Amino acid sequence: MKKLLNLFWVFFKIGAFTFGGGYAMIPIIQKEVVENKKWVTDDDILNVIAIAESTPGPIAINSATFIGYKVAGVLGAACATMGVVIPSFVIITVIAFFLNKFSEYEAVQYAFYGIRAGVLALVIKALITMYKKMPKTAIAYGIALFAFVASLVFDIINISIIYVILACAVIGLVSSLFKVKEVE
Repeated sequence: MKKLLNLFWVFFKIGAFTFGGGYAMIPIIQKEVVENKKWVTDDDILNVIAIAESTPGPIAINSATFIGYKVAGVLGAACATMGVVIPSFVIITVIAFFLNKFSEYEAVQYAFYGIRAGVLALVIKALITMYKKMPKTAIAYGIALFAFVASLVFDIINISIIYVILACAVIGLVSSLFKVKEVE
């Protein structure tokens, strides 16, 4: 029981006092669970990051779940996950309560205009970063162009964007199969 409470408390502190998203949490998670608590090793943290990035969901939640499970099984996973989620849930709930009360104020509306502009800048930065890391091949450029055009068309005709993602995955898989056959 003490280990479960300890897992909850460690991840609660990480969730409550880390700003900047999941990637900002990684060094703090590493310090807490490797150096301070010695629950996992540095190699485990690398595995956590690899798993957390390759599974759906926020990296902080996936990391907490993985480490909690490694330390104390299913209950450990649940405690660590709840610990990292509860602070954000409470903060968002409080903000939503006050936002509904103050959203008609002009200053709040202007603040959200600024936030939207900031989010747009972050999305563009993510686009540039992803472009730098993508393979510079004709098939990769083709997939990117297809995804862009298809997402615009699908949005106009009100079809879920998930089909674009699935189509891109299939195209990438098929092209890699043909590439493997070329090498053999």
